[in-house]
Amino acid sequence: MKLFKKISIVLLATIIFTACSDDDNPTPVNEEEVITTLTATLTPVAGGDVITLQTRDLDGDGPNAPVVTVSGNLAANTTYNGSLELLNETENPAESINEEIEEEDDEHQFFYQATNSIATFTYSDTDGDGNPIGLEFQLVTSTAATGNITITLRHEPNKEAAGVSDGDITNAGGETDIQAVFPVTVQ
Repeated sequence: MKLFKKISIVLLATIIFTACSDDDNPTPVNEEEVITTLTATLTPVAGGDVITLQTRDLDGDGPNAPVVTVSGNLAANTTYNGSLELLNETENPAESINEEIEEEDDEHQFFYQATNSIATFTYSDTDGDGNPIGLEFQLVTSTAATGNITITLRHEPNKEAAGVSDGDITNAGGETDIQAVFPVTVQ
């Protein structure tokens, strides 16, 4: 009986001490941004019609698909200055996500991809370490063609990985905050 008491006390003490933890200093969590709307504004360097590409998904992961709009066709063999605006329209008034991306510029990077070689992209902005961000960019169209432009925002990419600073998403890692595909005609 004495042995049973001793074992019970030791077991109870073990449970009590191992169940306690130090929750006073939890690891801070940097939550991903809620982005409902992405608008890319493309302004021709030599003048001409401004083109906007927009995706809006007001229900987030809900059942409704995003509404994707392209305001017009891109001109062939033309250089456009591009800028992005990201919003969280679940807030009233809508919250600009650009500010958070700029504040945490070392933790974000946009990637631009075009099918059928319809365009090439160059970054116009960098973070404090000289790595690209992509809120500002330049787009140069090819000859007449149709295809898709995909814009992807990665949270905590490995900006030092091979090709990432050149806009190659292959080795970037990180988590996708938003990805939008726009059907585009170059004429």
